[in-house]
Amino acid sequence: MTKSVAPRVGEGMVTRSIVVRAKDVVFLKGIVEAHDGLAQVFGEGGGALVLAAPASRASELDELVTDLAAELGAIREEDPSP
Repeated sequence: MTKSVAPRVGEGMVTRSIVVRAKDVVFLKGIVEAHDGLAQVFGEGGGALVLAAPASRASELDELVTDLAAELGAIREEDPSP
């Protein structure tokens, strides 16, 4: 069995964490992909996800994560990146 590790994102990137129900993971990934390269989605196990985006698009990512959390009843976690 492999252990999940946090994604490595380089300089100039920001991350946002969100926890959704497992059944909502595919839906969330589809929504993110529909936003023209806004972010990459990394799974940390179950419904724990990390979204990584260029720092220049941080406000767009914040808005999307806030909307998705409200719509899906998800939990937005604190993130170490600004």
